[in-house]
Amino acid sequence: MIITTTNNLEGHKIEEYLGIVSGETIIGANVFKDFFASITDIVGGRSGAYERVLREAKATAMTEMEMQARSFGANAVIGIDLDYETIRDGMLMVTASGTAVRTSKL
Repeated sequence: MIITTTNNLEGHKIEEYLGIVSGETIIGANVFKDFFASITDIVGGRSGAYERVLREAKATAMTEMEMQARSFGANAVIGIDLDYETIRDGMLMVTASGTAVRTSKL
C-alpha cells in the first residue's frame, strides 16, 4: 500500500476516493521512563525512552489507518496527517488520518 502526505501520486491516477481513514493510539509513559526522562532533561540531551514510545505509537496509528484503508478496498492513502495530543498526565494520543483511494498506474 502506498502511504503519503501528498495529495497526489506521481505515476498513478486516482480512480476513486473511498473516504477518510484514521488510526489512533493512546500511550502512557510509566513512572520509570518519567524519572529517567527528567534526569535527561536536567543534564541535557534527548530522551531515548520517550522517542521509542513515540515511534511505537506512530507505527501503531499508521498500521490501524492502513488496515482501515484496506477494508475500504484502497491501495493507497494520501494526504496523511499525524497529530500528537496530551490528554492526561502522562497520556499521549497519536492520530494518523488520510484519504483512502484506489489508484492505477499511468
